[in-house]
Amino acid sequence: MQPSLRVSLFLIVVALVGVAPVRAQMPEDAAQVAETVGAFHAALAEGDTTTVVAMLSPGVRILESGGLETLDEYVDHHLSADIAFAQAVPRDRGPLEVIVRGDVAWVVSSSRSVGRWRDRDIDATNAELMVLERHSSGWLISAIHWSSR
Repeated sequence: MQPSLRVSLFLIVVALVGVAPVRAQMPEDAAQVAETVGAFHAALAEGDTTTVVAMLSPGVRILESGGLETLDEYVDHHLSADIAFAQAVPRDRGPLEVIVRGDVAWVVSSSRSVGRWRDRDIDATNAELMVLERHSSGWLISAIHWSSR
C-alpha cells in the first residue's frame, strides 16, 4: 500500500472513530451547561440563595466591578445585592455561546438590563463569562466574570 493511501486511510479512521463520539456528546453537554447557567439566573431572580450557592463550586471565583470574591465573600457581601437587583431590574438575555472541552465548559453571553434600581434608572449592556466544571453531581460554576456599561 502506498504511503499516501495509508495516511489517507488513517485519517479517515481517526475521523470516524475518534471524532464522532466526541461530537455526539457535545450537544447534550452543551445543553446541560446552558441549563445550569439558566437555572442559576432563575434562582437569582427568585431569591433562592440555597440553589444559587449549590450551583457554585466551593472554589468559585466571582469577578465584578474590578473585584474578586471567593464563595464565602460572595455569599457574605454580594449575593443579596445581586438577588435584589435581579428581582428589580428585568434582564433581556442574548444567546449563549457554549464551548465544552471534556469536563470543563465556558459560556459567553450578553444581555441588557433596563429598569429602576435604588432610585436610579438603569439601561445597561452586560457581558458575562462563566466557567463550569463537570462534577459527579452535574455541572458546577467555578468562575463568573460580569461587566456592564
